[in-house]
Order: sequence, then C-alpha cells, then structure tokens
Amino acid sequence: MVENSENLQIDLTWHSQDWPDRDRLEVIAAKAARTTWCQAISPAATRARQSHAELSIVFADDAFVQNLNCEWRDKDSPTNVLSFPAMDDAPIPGQPVHIGDVVVALETVMREADVQKKLLQHHLAHLICHGTLHLLDYDHMTDNDAEVMESLESKILASLGVPNPYLAT
Repeated sequence: MVENSENLQIDLTWHSQDWPDRDRLEVIAAKAARTTWCQAISPAATRARQSHAELSIVFADDAFVQNLNCEWRDKDSPTNVLSFPAMDDAPIPGQPVHIGDVVVALETVMREADVQKKLLQHHLAHLICHGTLHLLDYDHMTDNDAEVMESLESKILASLGVPNPYLAT
C-alpha cells in the first residue's frame, strides 16, 4: 500500500503476515510518519520537504530485524525499530528523494507494549515517530540530543492523541 501526503509518499510493506489488524496499523503508521515529517524541524527535514520525498515502513518479525541488527549494528538480537537513512543518496531527476526505511519488529513491539501496559497502536505510533526522526537526522547519542528528540516525539505523539511515552505510569 502507498500513502501520499503533500510531497511525502509512504510505502508500507508487510514482511511478516502475523501482524494483527493490518489495515488499522497501516493507517496509524502512515499518520505517525506523516505527522513526524510535518513537525520535524531539523535542517534535513526542512531540506527534504522542499522536494517530493518518500520513505518506507516495513512491518517485519523479530527474526528479520535480528538479521538486520546483526548485519548493520553488530548486535545479534532483535530490537523494536531500526532506521536506515538514505538522504545522502544522489537524487534521480524526476524521482522522489528516498529519505530512508523504518523497520519494526512484531514480537518485540507487542511484548514491549504488553510489559509497558501500552496500547499496541500507541507504541507503534511512537516507534514510527522515533524511526522517522532518525531518518531526518535526529539522534539520542548525547543527553542534549536525547532531550531534544524525546521532547519532539512527545509533542508529535500528543498531536496524535498518544500519551507521552517518557512519563512514568
């Protein structure tokens, strides 16, 4: 399925067919990515919004994400979300600028939502927002960067009706 919003195209791919309620999750993921795209204020986000762009969201399982995590991050375990920025790639004239891929892992996302007592759709929206921000040059390697990123995530999620994931419940 492909979602369009202004000058952002979102490609949604199902690597795992085990995700529940796929139609609803597609809407949630696309809305989270679109809202993040619109509200991100980094120079990369501003630059990307000046042209037609696309990003990909892959709904995968833990095994697939574990393989990616091992190959690209030397961590032999699944994680909830991986981002693969691509904005440094040379754009092809007349084609959308591919800003990157966000890959989410079914079992990890469901387990975390359960343990944290969050709705699956809220946790997914948070992870898509988080992953999309990484595509737009946000990071959390330093305390200051983490504060900036978490603050923006909380603001974006609030606009989606999702509770702040960083507040203790």
